Amino acid sequence: MEKQIDPRILRTRKLIMDAFIQLSMKKDFKGITIKDITTAATVNRATFYSHFIDKYDLLEKVLSESVMREIIQEVSTHEVINEETIEAIFLSIIKFQTSISNQCRRSYEAFTPQIETIFKKELEAFFSEWAKKQWPNQNKSEIEVFAVMLSWALYGAAMHWMQNQTTQPEDYVKQLMPFIINRININIENVKTI
Repeated sequence: MEKQIDPRILRTRKLIMDAFIQLSMKKDFKGITIKDITTAATVNRATFYSHFIDKYDLLEKVLSESVMREIIQEVSTHEVINEETIEAIFLSIIKFQTSISNQCRRSYEAFTPQIETIFKKELEAFFSEWAKKQWPNQNKSEIEVFAVMLSWALYGAAMHWMQNQTTQPEDYVKQLMPFIINRININIENVKTI
């Protein structure tokens, strides 16, 4: 039987996270203190520390939850890894990055390394789960390599687009798709032969 989490705990956690997001829009990350967060969230320090280790832990949790919410929303109608899924995930990365950079301009550069780490980790887990369902008889290590390769390729391509923006993101991903699909097909063939 799954244990229910007290709604008050969830509400308090959300208050802290929302306060942090609001502060990130106004101040640089390095300038945000625990006191700033607790004051904005109307909680005390002990309450903050019962939910998060420090502001870096808070940042990681905010980003992880936001990343997964975006991805799940974009691909909820997809059942397999294919071109449509890959395109939807690529566009969700662009959408998320653009939103964060517009909302939190002052802190965006400070968030970038954490965003990259979280995106790659969450995408890898996501692709790994889907690949296990799509190819249930395949070797675990091959599935992991496939998931890592695809998550890093999509994130890297999205960041390349963000830095250059010479075309629309939909056109950019369509240009990349033959390379990604070719690479996926090679990996899938390797997975199938094991």
